Amino acid sequence: MNELLEIAKHAALEAGAEIMKIYTDPRQDFGIEKKADNSPLTLADKAAHLCIMRYLGETGIPVLSEEGLHLPYEQRKEWSRLWVVDPLDGTKEFIKMNGEFTVNIALVDNGEPILGVIYIPATDVLYYGIIGEGAWKEGALSNSPSMGRIKENLPKEEEVGRGAFVVVASRSHMNAETEEYINQLRKNHDKIQLISSGSSIKICLVAEGVADAYPRFAPTMEWDTAAGDAIARAAGRKVLNVQTGQPLIYNKEDLHNPWFLVE
Repeated sequence: MNELLEIAKHAALEAGAEIMKIYTDPRQDFGIEKKADNSPLTLADKAAHLCIMRYLGETGIPVLSEEGLHLPYEQRKEWSRLWVVDPLDGTKEFIKMNGEFTVNIALVDNGEPILGVIYIPATDVLYYGIIGEGAWKEGALSNSPSMGRIKENLPKEEEVGRGAFVVVASRSHMNAETEEYINQLRKNHDKIQLISSGSSIKICLVAEGVADAYPRFAPTMEWDTAAGDAIARAAGRKVLNVQTGQPLIYNKEDLHNPWFLVE
């Protein structure tokens, strides 16, 4: 598992570097296209996908990537273990140039995410975790690469203390159902603090204890959540189907996620 983690980390970092080449190029228009579902696709999505595939292809484990070929369920259901990848999560945030986009790589075993890596290229922050071993956050010590990186354990829930109950919400997908959830929380907590973010950063904020909950009552796909789900579980948090109260399941016939709550 540690060997696979290192491969996934290197893949995420290299993909992030490819993304930043395009992001910081003043001559670049991002080559924005529209996919069948009307979501945007950029040159950075494509470059990151190709980079990640070079790394993960060496593992011999099949890959389900947002930007790759989506094989029929009749074939996918035979995969007891697979990588689930979003090469550039938060493409809308990338286009807005607010820095809130990530590279997501997860290893799923029999429907359960067991290893996750999330890289935030704009801030050079890396989150990763393995179920049963722990979760970590890693960032640059300084602006000088020669100074190396600092690694810290994500705290357990009981180690986090704050005055307010903090809810993280989607920057692009706030809706009436989420507002109703927040209003219900106000009945049980003296102080509610809302913070907004894009992409899978929201799950990371709960995993590291910056936020208490992330409700997502809007459509998402498996590659949007698998890596963050693994990291959150490894940090002792939960990512639950709102209707059933059960953990999310991956490599389903329908790759859409149900509404979920990270807590």
